[in-house]
Amino acid sequence: MALVANALVALVAFLHLWFLVLEMVLWTKPLGLKTFRQSPEKARATAVLAANQGLYNGFLAAGLLWGLVYPDPAPALHIKSFFLACVVVAGAYGAWSVSRRILMVQALPALLALAALWLA
Repeated sequence: MALVANALVALVAFLHLWFLVLEMVLWTKPLGLKTFRQSPEKARATAVLAANQGLYNGFLAAGLLWGLVYPDPAPALHIKSFFLACVVVAGAYGAWSVSRRILMVQALPALLALAALWLA
């Protein structure tokens, strides 16, 4: 079960690295426009805000990866739990304030990883 839990944590980390790329690099490009359902004008106007969001997603990914490689299992559990909880809260807020899709794409994978981590 620990292997499954860590695989789910890694999945959430890599999702957040992908969000970083989408928000910091691809926001005004065709894939970013399609993903976030935005017009080129709105994307250009919000690019700095999106880059800031991307940076925060990168911090979440870094924390999760740190938890995965931390050598002592007890602190590693706390690190992973903290960053997964942050992702769940961010996903819940994003679902409430922006789009319900965020609940499925961001919060649900983190919640599943957190549950698997605690069951492991």
